Amino acid sequence: MSVDGVLAPSLTQRVLKGVLLPLALTWLIGTVIAIGIANYLTEQAFDHAMLDDAHSVSANVQVSDTGIELLLSPREVTTVLFDQVESVYFAVLRPDGSVLAGNPALRAPAPEGGAQARFSDIVFQDQSLRAVVLQNEAPNAFKVVIAQTTHARATLIDRLLAYALTPQLLLLALLAAWVWYRVGKDLRPLGELQLALDRRDARDLTPVPVVHTSREVERLGDAVNALFERLDHSVSAQREFAGNVAHELRTPLAGIRALAEYGLAQQTPAVWREQLERIAASQSRASRLIDQLLGLALADEANTGLKREAVRLDQLVEHTVMRHLARADARGVDLGARGLDEPVTVQANVALVEGILDNLIDNALRYGGRTLTIELAGKTLSVVDDGPGIAPEAQRDLVQRWSQGAAGQQLGQGSGLGLSIVSRYAKLLGAALTVENDAVSGGLRVSLRFGG
Repeated sequence: MSVDGVLAPSLTQRVLKGVLLPLALTWLIGTVIAIGIANYLTEQAFDHAMLDDAHSVSANVQVSDTGIELLLSPREVTTVLFDQVESVYFAVLRPDGSVLAGNPALRAPAPEGGAQARFSDIVFQDQSLRAVVLQNEAPNAFKVVIAQTTHARATLIDRLLAYALTPQLLLLALLAAWVWYRVGKDLRPLGELQLALDRRDARDLTPVPVVHTSREVERLGDAVNALFERLDHSVSAQREFAGNVAHELRTPLAGIRALAEYGLAQQTPAVWREQLERIAASQSRASRLIDQLLGLALADEANTGLKREAVRLDQLVEHTVMRHLARADARGVDLGARGLDEPVTVQANVALVEGILDNLIDNALRYGGRTLTIELAGKTLSVVDDGPGIAPEAQRDLVQRWSQGAAGQQLGQGSGLGLSIVSRYAKLLGAALTVENDAVSGGLRVSLRFGG
């Protein structure tokens, strides 16, 4: 994937950069500190060796009443100060600063503040030297100056640096190769998942294989499969809705066309009116069927993101009764409600509860008797009629799609979707739905019990 034409770095590169760069910097800082400590200790060792040489020369300086004398011959001094690598220079200075022995021009800063010796870096004969001045105690405060080149010191520091950095750089390279290999191996399932998705047909929503190499890869695979499952459910709902519409609307549309053709073939206005009334009734049935199919499709799609809020069931029932009162009167049905004296509040969705009541009242008006009552007892909402009821063995089938009772089949009305929509809405609301014959009226009682 590129942004503004620039390829984004791979996850492997980002991991290597995030892991190896801080590690390399840490190792580098540790190496610098270690080299600094090694350099300090090396300088101390060389300085102590040079101070020992100064003490050796000082021990061979004799102080007498006649003066100060160096007991070592030049050959012996060379033997005492011999070094295979470095060039060593010395000078023994009388208390007045004159040279007793050694190089007359060799000078270095004298000790201060009562110190016995002082180390310093000097330039002698165009060479950089490390020097020490040893101050003898009064009254004969002569000085011994020892200076030598620093080739061995520099060589030792260079070797320490090389020996310290080379293994660490080698280890860092081996670690980079190992991390590259391991990260690439662990991320290989991501590449396989991408390849599988690239090659997959757009209509194939079956789950992809999930490789359990790590929790992150497993979660990604599970998330992809969960998305496929939701998409498959949505596509299946759309296909089923389209098939349901095509199947159920074929009959009423064919009937409407037949009625229209028959009316057009007649010349009597009374026949036209009769046919138009039948067309209007068929259109009303088709419109209701479409509303039910849409409601069922919306119920299928509402599995996610359902908004719940506090709903006053007593007020909702009262408003619903008022909406259906005129239709009930036209059919000669006594529509009423009980249990609305006390407020009842539940966490639900207003549209779904209204859809449940509308479908139950519509079914009762079509197939029930002359009395229809909506009861509210606590958090249980019931719709009861005094119709013929339904046999117990057929009650369970009523909540299935396209299932109708004997009255519906006999009247040739409805589509068998009403109670199916009620069942689906109840499931979305987390409410318990029961369908049974009422013990008092003998008609059908459909109850919805809300939780909480």
